[in-house]
Order: sequence, then C-alpha cells, then structure tokens
Amino acid sequence: MKVQTYIPNPALLEYVLNIFTVDVTLPDGIADVVTPFPPFPFQSLMFYCNDPVSMARVSDGNFESQPLVLLTGPQVSRVNIKVHQKLRSIRVDFLPGGIYRLLGIPMHELLDGGYDAIDFFGSEMRSINEQLRNLDDLEEGKSVVEKFLLSRLVGLKTLLPLDHAIGMLLQHDGTITMEKLAALSCLSLKQFERKCKERIGMNPKMFARILKFSKAYSLREAYPQLSWIEIAYQAGYYDQMHMIRDFKAFAGVNPSVIEQQLHATPLRMQKDTR
Repeated sequence: MKVQTYIPNPALLEYVLNIFTVDVTLPDGIADVVTPFPPFPFQSLMFYCNDPVSMARVSDGNFESQPLVLLTGPQVSRVNIKVHQKLRSIRVDFLPGGIYRLLGIPMHELLDGGYDAIDFFGSEMRSINEQLRNLDDLEEGKSVVEKFLLSRLVGLKTLLPLDHAIGMLLQHDGTITMEKLAALSCLSLKQFERKCKERIGMNPKMFARILKFSKAYSLREAYPQLSWIEIAYQAGYYDQMHMIRDFKAFAGVNPSVIEQQLHATPLRMQKDTR
C-alpha cells in the first residue's frame, strides 16, 4: 500500500488539512481484502480513479459499492471497507468545519453517512470523474482535485473565531477544556456547543473523544510494536480503561480484537491520517 501525503496549496490551508494519493494492488490470487475503518475526526472527499471500494456497516454486514466520488459526513460508527484487487484514489481531508464552510449544510444532517458527491456538486463533479477515470498518474489527479478545491474558495463561508477554537481542539488531540474553547470562540458554553453541532456535526465533547480515539487507533496501525498502555498514554487518555471504553464505543470491540482484525489484513487505512 503506497500512500503519498501532500501539503495543499497555501490558498487552501484555511479549510483543507491534507491531500493523499493511495495506490494499492493486491497480491495475485487475492480477489479482495476487508479492513476495519472506525470513526476518524475529518469529513473527506474520496475520489476513486478506477473501481471504488465496497463498504458495510458492522450492524448488517452487507457490502455496497461506493460512488466514484464519496463525501463522508461526521462519523461516529465503524464501517468495514472491502478493497477489490486494485485501489487508486485521492483523498481530501478537511479541517473541522471545512465542509460546512464549503457547502453551507449543517453537518448534523450528514451525520454517520456517506454520499455521492455529484448530489452536492453536480456537473462539476461529473467532469472531475471523467478526468480521473483510469488516470495513470495519481499526482496529476491530485492537481485536478486541487484545482477544483481552489475554484470553491470564492463561495466559502467566513472563517470565525469558532473555527479557530475547533482547530485548537484538533491541535491538542481533544485535551483542552470546553470552557477555554468557548471563550476563544467568543461564545457562551451553550452557544459553542450548538455551533459545533452545526459546523462539525456533534457536540465538542464527542469530537474530543473521537480525536483521542483516532490518535490511539492510528498509533496501533502505524506502530504495532507499542503496548496498549503506551498507546493510551500517547493518545492522552487518563488511563487504559478510558481507552478501552472508547474502542468499544467507536470500533465496536475492545483493543485486543481490533489487533486481531488488523493482523488479518495487509491494509492500514488510517495510519497516515495526520
């Protein structure tokens, strides 16, 4: 699995976090591979340059092929991803509040969902699909996507102190008090919580939990030699039991089961997130 991370064009840095290219070819004789994908903190656009992945909720196990450009809303539930033989894609992760500023849609309306980006961007996204389809050079595809993102700067909603405060929560991996963030937002605590639901789809305490969980999960993917105690400490948990609680809530199983599931797949879908 080859992942290349790009720092976006400087003009995009107020709403785009990272742009990734992903290139996976499964070994001969292996038709597909399933890997867990628990919630992570960012809303994203996934552009598939060949065939899209299939996705299944853990609750029903029914895999469905995804659209060629997938828009993900705020996630609180785990899914399983099935990669078929070859995956070539470009992923854009947005800063917290970035998709809201781009679309003007309250993020709680997109909670825990994946959507066909054509429904939001229309003919413009169809044109990008055609340009990316079976593209040989993923870096060229990255440039196509970046050009699209630059074209959307004109319509962005205004950056507010609230956006900076949520960015601070991201920078501190969820380990900053809500009272301090509300003050940075120039809002009361109740106003801050309500605006967070609009901008990131959930209350800030839930987002802080997902930030810490996501750091722990990506550490397990990237550094399997670390003990769970070390991971809990590095992710900012008070103790290992709090981390186990979040694994059960967001991954559906305790950490030792996730470890077994990762042993069964060669793919690591979140280790390069940050």
